[in-house]
Amino acid sequence: MAKSRGENGPRAPAAGGSLSGTRESLAPGPDAAAADELSSLGSDSEANGFAERRIDKFGFIVGSQGAEGALEEVPLEVLRQRESKWLDMLNNWDKWMAKKHKKIRLRCQKGIPPSLRGRAWQYLSGGKVKLQQNPGKFDELDMSPGDPKWLDVIERDLHRQFPFHEMFVSRGGHGQQDLFRVLKAYTLYRPEEGYCQAQAPIAAVLLMHMPAEQAFWCLVQICEKYLPGYYSEKLEAIQLDGEILFSLLQKVSPVAHKHLSQQKIDPLLYMTEWFMCAFSRTLPWSSVLRVWDMFFCEGVKIIFRVGLVLLKHALGSPEKLKACQGQYETIERLRSLSPKIMQEAFLVQEVVELPVTERQIEREHLIQLRRWQETRGELQCHSPPRLHGAKAILEAEPGPWPTLQPSPSIRLPPDAPLPGSKGKYKPPKQVQKEQRKQAKASGQRDKPPTPSQAKVAAAAGDTCPPQDVPPKDLVYQDPQDSAPQDSAPQDSAYHCSQESLTSQESEDTYL
Repeated sequence: MAKSRGENGPRAPAAGGSLSGTRESLAPGPDAAAADELSSLGSDSEANGFAERRIDKFGFIVGSQGAEGALEEVPLEVLRQRESKWLDMLNNWDKWMAKKHKKIRLRCQKGIPPSLRGRAWQYLSGGKVKLQQNPGKFDELDMSPGDPKWLDVIERDLHRQFPFHEMFVSRGGHGQQDLFRVLKAYTLYRPEEGYCQAQAPIAAVLLMHMPAEQAFWCLVQICEKYLPGYYSEKLEAIQLDGEILFSLLQKVSPVAHKHLSQQKIDPLLYMTEWFMCAFSRTLPWSSVLRVWDMFFCEGVKIIFRVGLVLLKHALGSPEKLKACQGQYETIERLRSLSPKIMQEAFLVQEVVELPVTERQIEREHLIQLRRWQETRGELQCHSPPRLHGAKAILEAEPGPWPTLQPSPSIRLPPDAPLPGSKGKYKPPKQVQKEQRKQAKASGQRDKPPTPSQAKVAAAAGDTCPPQDVPPKDLVYQDPQDSAPQDSAPQDSAYHCSQESLTSQESEDTYL
């Protein structure tokens, strides 16, 4: 059965056509009908209980286009260490963002642990804060009927989004239902923008990692902060970024820039889907996740870097250009990129090392904007300024914002070993320091009780230590676990366990 490149592979828009009318539909490739047919077959076979499918660790059907072959497996011990570090960061997110943002960036470049990826994306994008600032907003939008004009278009696009993924393989399944809810809610939240088909794969990737409400607010942040104007009616922002990409290519790979100039190939012919879908329909899935980890942390410069790396290694040498003598051959080369240059380790290393900064992008943005105004007049879409990553979004957020304090659903005693680890769990240094301070302070305040006092206290049921002077710098205290002093006795080990590593919130647990 022929594989379709319509869902996860690059597909260039029709050459020579204007972008008007593409807002609701990116130009479908010749095999779009085949993808629809495969999607229908998948749902029918599932409904009738035919042969069981094997699913890879990302949720794609093994043997399908989205599934991958050999992957770089992270050793279990390394993965557990990374999870421990990320849990510590997420449980003290505001402090880490304020003082150790570079460390967060380095850890995003190494890759977010799969078990915490959805939760980390919410924190990095500001979607978590947005949700806390707008309680009940998504439910309100979800209950609203919606504009029939957009509902019909969304309905037609649902089964085209990753039809080989277990969440979206069934027509009318829970994945497609949540995708419809998120996209419909956005058309109500931003009625002036409505719906663009490129938003569907973005929302689908988010839904693979988090529930619908959290995915909606992350989508809002992507559309408003990371890629503002990308999904507006005239697609002016994506056209402007196409010119920025082409100008940056001249510095990164003069050979590729010269070839594309000679062939008169407009950047929109190869970069539209790359940028609007954040490479979710272009790269192997492991590479998509690594790119998104860095994108949420560092912003749109990651998207530019990925595009420049792909162009450089596809067209950046005379040997590679021998097979690209014309326009058609060049576009075909960019549609069927070599698996080597899209491989996770190679691509991430190249992206990290490529010297393209936010300042260069913004400088080039001003240059291209001036040229646009001289030749085409003022932009019709007045989108908000683009923010480059998590730190810029946090600083631009109007304060005061609520402190991000997750509610742990699993607590481990201090001496309990983590699953898959050897020996006893050692709490972070900060927690150990706080525990030593508290122990020293309590030793100075309290004298050991006499036997008669102990008997009286035991008879009265007062076995807790005095709590009239609570510690000021406690790292985390779940408000639901606090109780009056005259309540039932509490185990001191239970209090200490609040400092230990915890799993993500129950509503964030979307492995």
